[in-house]
Amino acid sequence: MKPIYPERIETLLVRGTNWVGDAVMSVPALMEMRAKFPNAHIAVLVNPWVKDVYAAADFVDELLVYDRSGSHHGWRGMRRLVHDLQSRRFNMAVLLQNAFEAAWIAFWARIPIRLGYARDARSPLLTHPIPIDPTVRHVHQAYYYLGILSGAGLLTERPWKQAGYHLGSIRLGVSQSDSRSARELLRVRGVVGDAPIIGINPGASFGGAKRWPAERFASVADALADEFRARIVIFGASKELPIAQKVSDTMVAPSIVLAGMTTLGQLMGLIKECRLFITNDSGPMHLAAALAVPQLAIFGSTSDIATGPLSASAQVIKHQVDCNPCFLRECPIDFRCMLGVSVEEVVAAARTRMSINAVRSDASD
Repeated sequence: MKPIYPERIETLLVRGTNWVGDAVMSVPALMEMRAKFPNAHIAVLVNPWVKDVYAAADFVDELLVYDRSGSHHGWRGMRRLVHDLQSRRFNMAVLLQNAFEAAWIAFWARIPIRLGYARDARSPLLTHPIPIDPTVRHVHQAYYYLGILSGAGLLTERPWKQAGYHLGSIRLGVSQSDSRSARELLRVRGVVGDAPIIGINPGASFGGAKRWPAERFASVADALADEFRARIVIFGASKELPIAQKVSDTMVAPSIVLAGMTTLGQLMGLIKECRLFITNDSGPMHLAAALAVPQLAIFGSTSDIATGPLSASAQVIKHQVDCNPCFLRECPIDFRCMLGVSVEEVVAAARTRMSINAVRSDASD
């Protein structure tokens, strides 16, 4: 494998991941690229629904949207994208996405250096096909993206094997326009004054095995609304509206349902307004971590070691049983991992987290 000389890289294309949580977990790799190529123009090619993750990121110079339902639809649309990329004369492409298509586009655009994992039959299209180190499957997924760089010799050693390397907390920002829009969404729904906002995210796109019961979210929200005089805002994607509505309908305290009513950027702005965010393992969980919002993340069928929130302000709550993590979409037995997490346990953790927040707020004043 030919060595890569960072000083010769003036323009760098990164093919981003397709999902919000993965996009957040790829941030350490993007930050390493910025550190390794400080003078390069870094452009990230992403699908429309994840572009707002990077809207305020200082390690990205340009966002290129791959809109397959619009200007890049079909064969002609892909040719248009390839022609645009070729005209920009990128020196190198780093493919965080694993798809064959990502490698084909970079190859077709004649980008001379092409890095990516050697999978999905795409090795012949890559100048630097990186074998997957099997040990990376046992650490946080953020290391999986860093492994592309270390496999190409851009990091001295695989980071997850370095005693002194620590991922730390991922940090992202919110654009000013999204912050203003989020505050306006709250204002028109009557959220004014100094009452703390507690965000509830009861959905999870992968399947029901990742979702703590809606009734328990409702009980927690009622307890916290009463104890802290908090306003409860319920989040989720459009397809999660029935779950969000069930939480709201089960509650005694009033709540605001915003599931399916925001852009991703607005969602980030709204999460940033929360004093506390209570969520399942999901994309919004990773956003809250990246925005340094205190959160409680409830895990059941998945692994917090692999996909837990990377934030000192996050606390994972789980009930360890013999069969988790199973990574199944639906529980085939009695849902013991999630049902083992009690309302009282989550309320107690939330109470502690809210108290810590109040102390920090007083100290900053």
